Amino acid sequence: MQEIEKLLQIMADLRNPDGGCPWDVKQSFKSIAAYTVEEAYEVADAIEREDMADLKNELGDLLFQVVFHAQMASEKNQFDFADVVDAINHKMVKRHPHVFSDGETHDEKTLSQHWEVQKKKERVLKNQSGAKQMLSHLDGIASTMPALRWSEKLQKRAAHHGFDWRSIAPVLDKLNEEIAELKAEMAIKDNHERIVDEMGDVLFSSVNLSRHLGVNPEQALRDSNRKFISRFKIVEQLLREDGKQMEECDVAALEEYWRKAKRLRSSANKRE
Repeated sequence: MQEIEKLLQIMADLRNPDGGCPWDVKQSFKSIAAYTVEEAYEVADAIEREDMADLKNELGDLLFQVVFHAQMASEKNQFDFADVVDAINHKMVKRHPHVFSDGETHDEKTLSQHWEVQKKKERVLKNQSGAKQMLSHLDGIASTMPALRWSEKLQKRAAHHGFDWRSIAPVLDKLNEEIAELKAEMAIKDNHERIVDEMGDVLFSSVNLSRHLGVNPEQALRDSNRKFISRFKIVEQLLREDGKQMEECDVAALEEYWRKAKRLRSSANKRE
């Protein structure tokens, strides 16, 4: 608690108009929102790299963002850091009655259902308090999160209220249907707007398929991105060894290098 108090005081000093840091003093909730998101991504990146020293530092940076927002709110007499902590304490205890109340052990599916029920109650109470008029089951899902994650959250919320397919077959059929519609629009000249629309539907349906397969689409794509980076670097190394420039090679040659990189990477993974 001493270290937390020290951090809160550092933040207050930085925001002090009389002798504080000019940059920190002029910031607002909106101006640092992007930094908050960035720090969350850097935490995730450190976890993916399994760099615990960096994770410690990045978690500190993320905590500093929480303290920053709380300090600005405190200056406006809206809430302070203690209120933030109290709110999350209350929420977690309320959402985990199997731990803090009834003591019963439930399976993961049942716990997930209870979690959604409790969150629905909280949204209803929030509406009744006048904080926000809730007109849809989909209200309250932040549109500022990454698009894949946003799609997944929307679909999960809809599914919780029964708006979902019961098996994987129609999900695959829907994805194939959207791909067919995209192809049809691609065949029409000067049709970029419709192509964009159909491409979005293909991505949305892909997220739905991931959800039904129990795959986190955001993580799956991040893993594929890293796999692409790894293989691309191997291609670059192979080209250097052959004394070639990537820009000078045709598509067929680059495809052959890519296949070789895949084989080399696959062999390396087996040895690991």
